[in-house]
Amino acid sequence: MDIHVLPEELDKFHKGLQSIGTDVKVVINDLQKLIDIEKNSTTGHREARAAHLISHTTYHTFNTISSYLDSVAAASNIAQVVTIGQTTEGRPLKLLKVSSGGTGKKAIFMDGGIHAREWVASATVIYLIDQIVFNQNRDSQVATLLNHFDFYLMPMERLWRKNRADADRFSFFGSCKGVDLNRNFGYHWNPDAGGSRDPCNDIYAGHSAMSEPETAALGRYLDSHGSSIIAYLNFHSYGEYWLYPWGYTSTLPTDWRDLDHAARAAANAIHGVHHASFTVGEDTRVLYVAAGGADDYAKGHAVELRPDDNSRYGFVLPASQIISSGQEIWAGLKAFAADIIQREG
Repeated sequence: MDIHVLPEELDKFHKGLQSIGTDVKVVINDLQKLIDIEKNSTTGHREARAAHLISHTTYHTFNTISSYLDSVAAASNIAQVVTIGQTTEGRPLKLLKVSSGGTGKKAIFMDGGIHAREWVASATVIYLIDQIVFNQNRDSQVATLLNHFDFYLMPMERLWRKNRADADRFSFFGSCKGVDLNRNFGYHWNPDAGGSRDPCNDIYAGHSAMSEPETAALGRYLDSHGSSIIAYLNFHSYGEYWLYPWGYTSTLPTDWRDLDHAARAAANAIHGVHHASFTVGEDTRVLYVAAGGADDYAKGHAVELRPDDNSRYGFVLPASQIISSGQEIWAGLKAFAADIIQREG
């Protein structure tokens, strides 16, 4: 368990845990300092580069990411921006559809930042956009992927764990904001299974399934594409896991062997890049119970990116590691997709 403690309370808190025999250590001495470092880095890169270029050595603002998606669509004849809805604050929910044309293709859907404090998740999806859209001349596998699949890629905003909904409209718990969107999806939604009914909790699941405009919009979009979406990759940080459903129960899905095989192909490819060791397995058996997740709703995969669980950075991964994370996941995605192609014939 990771706990944030006010500086003036740390010594008392630390001694209290030690007095009851708890194994405890300080992982990050000054969280604000890490945030300030990355904020200063972002300030110098507020605008996306011309056309299809964006910096992969910094974290970007919502407006920069949104403009980048528009720039990619303008610069490429295989990419188009689709707005699927709005956030609770009225911001557009954009995704990029990448397709080389043709009919009857299956699709792979990827998003990052549904837990927006997990900065590297959004940054990794942006890295994947660059590789898929603009890297055909340098990577022969890209053409193969585009011949077999359409891709939907959705980077999201960074900073908060939850959305910005005013939870007071549903409860008397106080002036707490936000719903954990990855506990709000309408497949076996259950706040008591890895979520919370308390709006002040980080894993508050909302007052009902699909109560939030973000989950409702994504759910509608996934539903409208039915069986054409053959895989859904939901990027998170941190921990280095490649997980598959279910999150609401330890009972394995009937096709778990296929899910496991594809996940292990991805994990092996990831290890070959920078020697990161991703743990593969079913959500509840490898990580924890979490009903109402996006991966259960789509019955796809959740990928927990670097750093590992023992990192001193936690969610505030230095921007200098964005490219390394992107390189790993790009290798994993290609192996994952190749495994699907082989099994689908």
